[in-house]
Amino acid sequence: MNKDFHHDRGKPRTAAGPPRTINVHKFAESRASELESLHSIVKERLCNDFRSQRSKRRRTTGHDNRLAKSRARKKQKAGEVNATNPGYLEKDKKKLPRHVRRKLELTKNSLDGFSTSGDGTKRLRTHLWHAKRFTMTKLWGFYLPLGVHGRGRGSRALLKKLKGGVLVHDASYCSAVQLEGPEDLLLSILETVLVPSPCSHCEDARSDILSGAIYGSAELHHVGAVFSQTIAPVTYMWQPQQCRNADTNVDHANICGEQQKVDGCSSLRRLWVWIHAAAFREGYNALQNACERQVDAAGTRVNCISLENHLGKLEVMGSRASQLLQKMLHPSTCSSVNSSLVKYASYIENDDQIPSSAIFSLSVDDPRFLDKDITNASEAKVQDILSYKKDESGGNGTPKRDMKLLPCSFLEPEGSHGLSQCIDLWDTKKDIDPPIEENILCMEKHRQRMELFRIGDTSTGRQQPSIERRFSRFCPILLLRSDSQKTSIIRWSIILPLSWIKVFWMAIVTNGAQAIGLREKHWISCELGFPCFPREFPDCSAYSCFMALEEAADDKKSELRSPHTRTWKVPVPSPWDSLRLALEGLNGAAHGRIQHEQLLPHDMIRNIAMNNPYLRSCKTETESSCGAPFEGFVARTCNVLIQFLDEIKASHLLLFPKVLHSKKCIGKFMKDEKILNEDAGGVIYQINQDQKLCLVRVLLHAYREGSFEEGAVVCAPHIDDVMLWTTRSEISKGELQVPESFARSCFSQQATGEWEFQVPEEPAAKESCRLPIGFITTGFVRGSKKPVAVALCEAVCLARLREEQWKAVGVRKRRKEIYVLVRNLRSTAYRLALASIVLEQWEDDLECM
Repeated sequence: MNKDFHHDRGKPRTAAGPPRTINVHKFAESRASELESLHSIVKERLCNDFRSQRSKRRRTTGHDNRLAKSRARKKQKAGEVNATNPGYLEKDKKKLPRHVRRKLELTKNSLDGFSTSGDGTKRLRTHLWHAKRFTMTKLWGFYLPLGVHGRGRGSRALLKKLKGGVLVHDASYCSAVQLEGPEDLLLSILETVLVPSPCSHCEDARSDILSGAIYGSAELHHVGAVFSQTIAPVTYMWQPQQCRNADTNVDHANICGEQQKVDGCSSLRRLWVWIHAAAFREGYNALQNACERQVDAAGTRVNCISLENHLGKLEVMGSRASQLLQKMLHPSTCSSVNSSLVKYASYIENDDQIPSSAIFSLSVDDPRFLDKDITNASEAKVQDILSYKKDESGGNGTPKRDMKLLPCSFLEPEGSHGLSQCIDLWDTKKDIDPPIEENILCMEKHRQRMELFRIGDTSTGRQQPSIERRFSRFCPILLLRSDSQKTSIIRWSIILPLSWIKVFWMAIVTNGAQAIGLREKHWISCELGFPCFPREFPDCSAYSCFMALEEAADDKKSELRSPHTRTWKVPVPSPWDSLRLALEGLNGAAHGRIQHEQLLPHDMIRNIAMNNPYLRSCKTETESSCGAPFEGFVARTCNVLIQFLDEIKASHLLLFPKVLHSKKCIGKFMKDEKILNEDAGGVIYQINQDQKLCLVRVLLHAYREGSFEEGAVVCAPHIDDVMLWTTRSEISKGELQVPESFARSCFSQQATGEWEFQVPEEPAAKESCRLPIGFITTGFVRGSKKPVAVALCEAVCLARLREEQWKAVGVRKRRKEIYVLVRNLRSTAYRLALASIVLEQWEDDLECM
């Protein structure tokens, strides 16, 4: 039988592959005739002129290799590691340029912490990527991406990408505070600092929050005063019970006493409170103070630990965000099935059935090792990677789709076992292994390609990491879903170790997501109807500090302009204390009564009484130096607004917070003809001069025309103004305008730096003056199909305006919205707008971006 065939199958033997190495000289000699023929053909086409054409010559230094040699020497010097003489190494580093030293610092991937500049400002793990593409700004102790280069435009394309693609934002500047102790003690601490507290939710929502299935949103306050100053909006999440029970390395003796260790260690829980970087230090001090007070009262210790340099956060949003995460995140086979995943396994069939604020604890594979050809976003739903099923035998299942991973045997050093085991992200006491270094990964891919083409020396071993440390191809993450009923856009948050931020960031961007900065994030928050911290939180100290930086930047920008092109200065931040004028003006029979008032806004603030929680200052010693800009608060839950109205005995006002099983319905009141009849026993509310301001967030839509800018003043219109706009088809240019002199001087800056509203004295200005009831915190976003502005207005003033407007029209013409006037600070024209109170549409207004 022929030796070229097998005895059993009859197939020819595999031919021998090409040689691994080629001798160039011998190859050229054997192909000499072919090379000469090719040379002759080229020679004929170029007319025997091999010189480069003058039109194509450029003044470059490509012919000079001195620059390349110097760069090579610098790189070689930067990469040298002289272990025998560390002093010589430090001397060499000092000679390196600053950009080389900074690049070496940014390419490192430490387990925790951020790289810092000379003044201590932190840099994100994605700083190098952002610095090449974004305008960077120094804010809240970080170098953060402000937005893409340019004049701050591009909102139309961004909103289009939001509705048809995916956006990603690195929110690693937000940090978490860990509270660890008995569950009942943790609940009592949260009761004193969070509004609303976990115990105030309904039974189902409270059980889901305490079990770790969903996260909660609230406002963090200082301890020690009723409705004290707000610190920041926070999100908090509890560690699931089964994860806590599996953690056997917790030292219970350091947390609870011996008696509680025997009786109640099963109730020992762990809690994370996520706080924005603008208020992290203040929030951490408030939580620590609350823990210390509870220790004194109960005699039990609660640990308050800052996780500022351990965890990172990536925010993914857009209509195709779920498909992108499905393509990129593949749970590893070692992921444990917790109760939350089993509970939501029934939602696999429909993506819309996943509850909002759901938390998924996963251990996913390194996205760099996934085969790009096996992921197709249209093949399956996102639940296929978020949920686990149990097989017919009852054992723990694996993901629905098989995952093809690149070879990774080179990742585990010789003699090491169990380095790739999966651990839970809640185990902050354990060091989570970082990902494999990028240069090692590139060298291994290069070696695989060389083996594929049979090129190179097979005896060369695999590349080893520069530092002897453990690394893994699995990463524990927490996946948070947020799909509020206010919008159809789904948002995801990925919480993961800092050492894994760059790996997941590059994977998300390379899969089609567009990165955004702080400016673009502000546009999206306005488009989706969410408040943006700290820009829309004037009752927080972080707002004062942030707006002080904005004012300094605005002054610097104005100084660069020539005097004849420089516009007049406007208040930054908005003078919220001036709203007290409208609060008193609406109490009189006519708006002109306040024009002869002698008390200034700051004089009235000093007369605040101390016998009412809403009529006193609530500052504590723990507040930062940047105090609140006004004496008041923003009601962000219906319960807070109802409690305020009950406290000032004004529950009859036409405000309708959306509360379950509420008898006060706006639909019934609009159709009731007798509800506004003063002869039917109606109560006339008298406003207290020392009453504390209560602001509510409203959405403003232009009635016919107008574009509202940030900082614009919202004024209370006369009923004649409303009738003029709503009855006539056209408005002349001379109507509803103020003189330019009044527009320039209506807000004047005092010697203390504060801004005050100036009552006009000219007859023309008095006639056209309208008292302010609020200010716009976010203006129109260019390119939005339904432009909307966000403002904070005084609640009592809005109720009086609604009452006045409902009395002036018939029952059928009454509207839920309230007519207000809006004037941009550098404009003389008023524009009519419709104001919708957010708390009349939703139970709370806590979710923010």
